[in-house]
Amino acid sequence: MAQSWRTSALKDRHLALGSKLEDWNGMGTAWTYDKDMYEEHIAIRTKAGLMDVSGLKKVHVTGPDATAVLTHATTRDLSKVYPGKSVYACMLNDAGYFTEDCICYRLSPNSWLLVHGSGTGQEEIARSAVGKDVAIKFDDDIHDISLQGPLAVEFLAKHIPAIHDLNYFHHLQTTLFGRHVMISRTGYTGERGYELFVGAKDVVYLWDTILEQGKSMGIIPCRFTVLDMLRVESYLLFYPYDNSQMYPYDKPDAVDGDSLWELGLDFTVSPGKTGFRGAERHYALKGKERMKIFGVLAQTDQPTDGGDELWSAGKKVGVITCGMFSKLTNRSMAIARFDPAYAVQGTKLEVRGKNVSCPAIAHTLTFDDPEKKKRTVVGRG
Repeated sequence: MAQSWRTSALKDRHLALGSKLEDWNGMGTAWTYDKDMYEEHIAIRTKAGLMDVSGLKKVHVTGPDATAVLTHATTRDLSKVYPGKSVYACMLNDAGYFTEDCICYRLSPNSWLLVHGSGTGQEEIARSAVGKDVAIKFDDDIHDISLQGPLAVEFLAKHIPAIHDLNYFHHLQTTLFGRHVMISRTGYTGERGYELFVGAKDVVYLWDTILEQGKSMGIIPCRFTVLDMLRVESYLLFYPYDNSQMYPYDKPDAVDGDSLWELGLDFTVSPGKTGFRGAERHYALKGKERMKIFGVLAQTDQPTDGGDELWSAGKKVGVITCGMFSKLTNRSMAIARFDPAYAVQGTKLEVRGKNVSCPAIAHTLTFDDPEKKKRTVVGRG
């Protein structure tokens, strides 16, 4: 069991499901359960699954200068985000390289909730807050359980009819089974899904009740690491597992870090925005990509592994960062870091791996629902 400094109130629920709780982001997290993970992947793609993603860090940023601080720290123009809306953003260092991604939830005119992963999000905010009229508070009482899949909206609508009208990247304050909860139409699966932010005193009750009342619909508990299968299909990166911190550049004099152009995250910069940390360097790095994130479609009935090498015409041209095999589509897919010249649809490849060696091709991302219609559908869908 992980020796962590943060504890999920759902710890005992995960232990009962067979998890040994591995550390992620300082919290014991359900990396494994005593059942087949493919069942969980299929549930989320065809019905719905419930996950504990409370290991994400939650930070309140409040005060008259809160919006200005976050606008400086992130790549988005947050002055355009109104209460009840959220936005996906990135943070850069002074060299213009990625350090963190996050979601910024505007709760009121001077109040934000920033949710980030294992990068330096809180530290980046603190740097931007020097001399500003703002308060920054880390909040581990808030737990985040994620109900994802095509039946998630149907289940929630039985109790919250307005959920049908909640648009992608919007949130509302409401009650569910008598407990106060903030429900956000966000997630990390590529499906229509919802994150439920709830206090520690209520999260176990909500977890149990959702699973009990959702059982007849096929809603099941899902481990945290099923997200790796889902994110590969949906082109969702996971710091630092897709980054140079995990897979350093081969050249000894290479500068550490990845640009947003290399990661394919340049869309997170609001059009015409300047003045955010690393902005000038970010724009100067365009066209200087040393690698490119791209997909791999492998000719095997097994998942590839992070670290497996990609070769083409006798040359190493990339490395897989995360792979998965889908029993729904019978495809072995992966996210990889490519030499930019080979990140072209159909490029013939050879996977040279620890457990898998096979032919493959370079393949565009996203594999599943490339037009993102599932996650953005409006109304009853």
